[in-house]
Amino acid sequence: MEIAELGGVLRARRSAAGRTIASVALDAGLSVPYIANLENGRGNPTLSAVSSLASALGARLVVELADDDATPAAPLPDSLLRFAKSARFAAESARLATAANAPETATRERLLHAMAGMAALATRPLTDIDWHRLLDAAVLMSV
Repeated sequence: MEIAELGGVLRARRSAAGRTIASVALDAGLSVPYIANLENGRGNPTLSAVSSLASALGARLVVELADDDATPAAPLPDSLLRFAKSARFAAESARLATAANAPETATRERLLHAMAGMAALATRPLTDIDWHRLLDAAVLMSV
């Protein structure tokens, strides 16, 4: 995984959890600028630092060797990351997590990636109203 891809994964997971860089830094025992640089695709993190970040974000670090032809996950659109900070997204993802008896952070992340997958079919950038519609569809499919 390249540093830019790692940065995108870290930002997506932190955003999905509704956390600030400062709160994650405190939990991981790392500095805010260090994490900000990683999220922006800069730096050279150690496995220990990435493991601490994973733990602070309620995840675990998995290291594996993959074939060169493995397709990385697409980054989440900025408009979706902004939408994920809304009260409605937080409420619906919490409700979905409770209904599925699943961890809230994992549910938020799955929901974000599902919505991003649907957005990939669009021929234009999505707006807040589009994200609301996709969230509506996800909620309707889960009942």
